[in-house]
Amino acid sequence: MTTPARGWLTGSLVRERPLTASARSITFTVPEWPGNEAGQHVDIRLTAPDGYQAVRSYSLASTGPGADVELAVERLPDGEVSPFLVDDLELGDAVELRGPLGGWFVWRAEQTQPVQLIAGGSGVVPFVAMLRAHDRARSNAPMHLLNSLRTPDDAFFRDELSRSSAPSSITWHYTRAAPMDWPEAPRRLTAQDLAAKTLAPEDEPLTYICGPTGFVETVSRALISIGHSADRIRTERFGGV
Repeated sequence: MTTPARGWLTGSLVRERPLTASARSITFTVPEWPGNEAGQHVDIRLTAPDGYQAVRSYSLASTGPGADVELAVERLPDGEVSPFLVDDLELGDAVELRGPLGGWFVWRAEQTQPVQLIAGGSGVVPFVAMLRAHDRARSNAPMHLLNSLRTPDDAFFRDELSRSSAPSSITWHYTRAAPMDWPEAPRRLTAQDLAAKTLAPEDEPLTYICGPTGFVETVSRALISIGHSADRIRTERFGGV
């Protein structure tokens, strides 16, 4: 497990690119960054001129050694932090970071069991890190992602995820609007969808679920109802703005 750096670190924005109309990838160079494992997260602290501070947690899209830290941030209504990170932060600007944090919701190269990843919206970010780590390690362990989105325009890292190949794979699911000629109508994930689109309980996968609280709870219950063991399900909920 990567040991968190002590205290708050300063990172400078060195790369950015849009991911959707309301989200972008932002990469900071953090000289004291100790590296991180796939699935960990980081705290970001912003300080206003009057001294008011706001802290929010974000999953890391980057993984492994090195001083670069990549986040993928979605602008949320009435947010204190996400609108600034998406709309106002410019190259060269500095922010404070603390981490890496978390040691349970991670994937490590020595893991050999099949892995099922299930993302709701921007909950795909830690799974991007896991897929990158899986590819870099040239792991033969099966790793499958079910990516549930409102619409095709809401996909983070679409081009990168679309290039995934065996032993990893991506399945797309849409809840509000689907691409033209998509073979099924948009709908929320059901137990039947999960049975058809994820690894079977007989495969004994380790399943990671990340997304809004309601999504995570619904999917977890559905997986258990179709035969998955609760002790092989790891969850991470996100919130905050």
